Amino acid sequence: MGKRLVRFWIGMIVLALAVSVPLSTAPQPKPEQKRSALVVWGGWDGHEPKQCVDIFVPWLKEQGFEVAVSNTLDSYLDAEKLKNLHLIVQAVTMSAISPQQEKGLLEAVRNGVGLAGWHGGLADAFRSNTEYEFMVGGQWVAHPGDVIDYRVNIVDHEDPITAGFADFDMHSEQYYMHVDPINRVLATTTFSGASAPWIKGVVMPVIWKKMYGRGRVFYTSLGHVSKDFDVPQAREIVKRGMLWAARQINEAVR
Repeated sequence: MGKRLVRFWIGMIVLALAVSVPLSTAPQPKPEQKRSALVVWGGWDGHEPKQCVDIFVPWLKEQGFEVAVSNTLDSYLDAEKLKNLHLIVQAVTMSAISPQQEKGLLEAVRNGVGLAGWHGGLADAFRSNTEYEFMVGGQWVAHPGDVIDYRVNIVDHEDPITAGFADFDMHSEQYYMHVDPINRVLATTTFSGASAPWIKGVVMPVIWKKMYGRGRVFYTSLGHVSKDFDVPQAREIVKRGMLWAARQINEAVR
């Protein structure tokens, strides 16, 4: 009995020592990397860049993104921060970008960071920078009749960005653009010719996606002012486009 009792108490001491080891010494699962986004706004105030990004920043946070908001293009100078991003959203109409700022943005997207934007904030920025335009896939050149009623026609009903949407109407600027033939066009609009008869019947892309290097690029010409995003389809398409660019929707460019 004496030996059994000794073995019993030795076992209890070993158990007590094991329980007393701090839990922090045990291997812990690594937390999932938080998705990160940089939202840059500025340029011409008429496009209400701040009001527009304020629509989408809270939603991005709800989707689990850690979002940095900036109103300076100097945000494109920090290569170390840029390469760790999942998504860049830009709303900067016209303006000028320095060679160093442009290089930072182009290299980030070329190396796999997603880029998303709307209207002039992406496709009417930095008009003299042709490599930037090559990345975006198009450039605004006119909006005949200014703010008018027009229809958006969904041409790809299977793509995850536009799936489930029927054609819908907008009261806004109908963008006439120079576009890259490589773009995967998801929606178009047709010009009536009312303000420019020579373009009657022209079919123009409104929503597209493409690649630039290893980076996904999403664009829509919708979103002249923040009120345009009161149209549910316009708002939802931007949301889906941002997720696609950030590779949260696993769909390749076709």
